[in-house]
Amino acid sequence: MLTRREQQTAIGGGIVTFASVAAFIGLATYSLLAAAPDAGGEALWTAYTARVLRFTLLQAGLSTLLSIGLAIPVALALARRPHLPGRLWILRLMALPMGLPALVAALGLITIWGRQGLVNSLLLRGGLDEPVSIYGLGGILLAHVFFNLPLACRLMVASLDRLPGEYWMLAAQLGMRPVAIFRLIEWPVLLRVLPGIAGLIFMLCATSFTLVLVLGGGPAATTLEVAIYQSLRFDFDPARAVGLSLLQIGLTAMLLIILSRLPVTDDRSGKSGYRVRRFDGKGAAARAWDTLVIAVATAFVLMPLLAVLRAGIQADLPRLVASDAFQRALATSMLIALSSGLLAVMASVRLIDARLAIADRKNAGVLLRGFSSTLDAASFLVLLVPPVVLGTGWFLLLRLSGSASLLVGWIVVAINALMAIPFVIRVLEPAMKEHRDSSVRLAASLGIGGWTRFWRIDRPVLTRPTLLAFSFAMSLSLGDLGAVALFASNDFVTLPWLLYSSLSSYRTQDADGLALLLAAACLLLTMIGTSGRRMNGTHHAHR
Repeated sequence: MLTRREQQTAIGGGIVTFASVAAFIGLATYSLLAAAPDAGGEALWTAYTARVLRFTLLQAGLSTLLSIGLAIPVALALARRPHLPGRLWILRLMALPMGLPALVAALGLITIWGRQGLVNSLLLRGGLDEPVSIYGLGGILLAHVFFNLPLACRLMVASLDRLPGEYWMLAAQLGMRPVAIFRLIEWPVLLRVLPGIAGLIFMLCATSFTLVLVLGGGPAATTLEVAIYQSLRFDFDPARAVGLSLLQIGLTAMLLIILSRLPVTDDRSGKSGYRVRRFDGKGAAARAWDTLVIAVATAFVLMPLLAVLRAGIQADLPRLVASDAFQRALATSMLIALSSGLLAVMASVRLIDARLAIADRKNAGVLLRGFSSTLDAASFLVLLVPPVVLGTGWFLLLRLSGSASLLVGWIVVAINALMAIPFVIRVLEPAMKEHRDSSVRLAASLGIGGWTRFWRIDRPVLTRPTLLAFSFAMSLSLGDLGAVALFASNDFVTLPWLLYSSLSSYRTQDADGLALLLAAACLLLTMIGTSGRRMNGTHHAHR
């Protein structure tokens, strides 16, 4: 049990951290609300905002249906083939898009599905005249399926793999046909996790920014976040940006409320006393179908990644790396990633410590229990206001400040840190709670506390999960475009913005090289963090 002083220190740290997070978000929101009267009621709901909202919901709904509909047969095939050669590597491949910057993935998809891409080249040889367009609604759906089909597939496979072996033995003894197995065994399992998976994917697609910005193709294919960015960056129409931002906050709040009521899903493998053996799917037709489905899904995910690798290798990497623009952008990106990663981890540790300290109190009052529940909802508070909306609020505030250029970097660091906090908490909290439960009484009985307990007891156990959380927070920040999009200038350029600028100005060779370097850095950070340890839950960067 913690001492009274340790409890007070932990709770005080949680109060300060939560107040800082709430103040940062609150100031941005206040600036939007303060500008709303000046914008006029007509700016909050116009034919344009209605059209953008409809498209936002349409593309999110279609992306969710396609991702889940295509993931189900892939997940069933992988679950039927637990001993398939390379199955573990296929599942690892399914995790790669989650650690890949959206901008890099968009470039890979353009290389495969674009006008001069591999698919169109093959179809043109077959006599079709430019049959596939990567831009517009079709391109957005394709990109969202690329990211979310692997996510849905991993979650479904994890649920199916947790089924007890007795189910398959009984099904074999009863001679159940494939349709009966699906209806009585597999579908009930999928039905329990599908609402949570669908809610998560819909949320990610409804708040998508980078993919829609690159692949949207014009006003007819614009989501709320992209419309906010365009209103400030291109049209400089703060009134319209405010109206769209408030609408985005309302939509995000509604989605978070729905998502919080859905079943929680994760990709942790179930524990079984013996190896599960399946007896179904032994026929040649079933083997051929499963092989085809798995091969097509693997190619769909792998081809854009290989395209990025191939195009990046062919770029003039030595010239690109030696350029002043790249070195300045790299230095800026690394400084922001390091700062936001440290800030996210420190804030998360303070919030978790406060919750554990309150739980440690035997007679915690109503106020403390209410504060603990508030801390539990802190991650939802962070997700309530997406990066572009936060950036819009602070953009309006910085217009009133004479030192705006000095604060831009810190604002981006804070936004990136806030976006990483929910994921960092999900990694750190189970490890910290388990360690606290197993060590706090022994440390107290031995009279070990303060710095000595941290260095000798906490540090050896918590170093690994902390590094995991830190590397993941850095990876998110390094590949993020949303937070920097509103503030980028000649004096403030990150690697994602440099890549986007190269792509926008048709410097495709430079864009290919930058995409490879950025992807390698983000994936390296993710691999370092997750090596030797499975994440407790899943993650997905804001797209």
